[in-house]
Amino acid sequence: MTLSDGPIVQLHAARKAFGTTRAVDGLSFSVGRGEMFGIIGPDGAGKTTALRLICGLLNVDAVDGGTVRVRGVDPFAQHRVAARTIGYVSQRFSLYGDLSIDENIEFFARIHGVADFAVRRQRLLDLTGLSPFRSRLAERLSGGMKQKLALACTLVHEPPVLVLDEPTTGVDPVSRREFWKLLAEFLSQGLTIVMATPYLDEAERCGRVALVAAGRVLAEDEPGRLQAAATGTLIEVVADPPRRALEVARTIAGADRVQLFGDRLHVRVATGSDFEPVRQALLAAGIDIAGARPIVATLEDVFIDRLARVAADKATPAPERV
Repeated sequence: MTLSDGPIVQLHAARKAFGTTRAVDGLSFSVGRGEMFGIIGPDGAGKTTALRLICGLLNVDAVDGGTVRVRGVDPFAQHRVAARTIGYVSQRFSLYGDLSIDENIEFFARIHGVADFAVRRQRLLDLTGLSPFRSRLAERLSGGMKQKLALACTLVHEPPVLVLDEPTTGVDPVSRREFWKLLAEFLSQGLTIVMATPYLDEAERCGRVALVAAGRVLAEDEPGRLQAAATGTLIEVVADPPRRALEVARTIAGADRVQLFGDRLHVRVATGSDFEPVRQALLAAGIDIAGARPIVATLEDVFIDRLARVAADKATPAPERV
């Protein structure tokens, strides 16, 4: 199924405040059927609030709050419909530690009115690789196994939409890869997946992403298209010492144009020749440059660039009226 089938999830100018804090501030995006859509942003960007709006756990603000629709209905106003339609895996493990894997899945099946759940449970256990551990208590599972169990419990009633809130945070790299293989399998079966993640390498696996900051969408598109549309030329610099190199490079290129990734700098310049003043400044400061080459921007580079543009727009004074 494709986007041409129409959106299954849609937010339009959604707003949600908690006291004086506006967590979501005019958020708009849509998700097609059978799509994996990523909501990307730092802590406090509004990702979790957006997901809770989609799940009907929160309602938009009463005045000028915008709209949220899942399969054409308001998930807050029609919560029973939303419960049948959406499977939600939160950031924290929220299953029952004193129940076994089998018992947890049975419990959630019965909550959703799934009478004949044995076949579904076995299929999910096989897919997640949890069959050999089905009698183990949930509290004795590793982080990766807990997330797999949460996924199995969420999908036992076969919802068409799966909502994931940073599902691999705190999970080891091997378990993260296994979790993504599972998501790819469910996606191939037509499931629609909406997920929030702070890991931009994971976001590149999504069909489309929304880069979010301060409750607003900075950009929305396919990851590759966002990377290709990044402005200027990105130079990767291997320099020693790296932190001193960061300080020097920022004095020349600008603080928002230079980022440190391990022992490497990413320096954004208008053209390749514009890097020469940065190179000369680094050498003059006694910094060793082991290499410098143009690279394709990562999603993290794109996100930082978009944030810098927003900051620059806010800093530019409005023209005087005459």
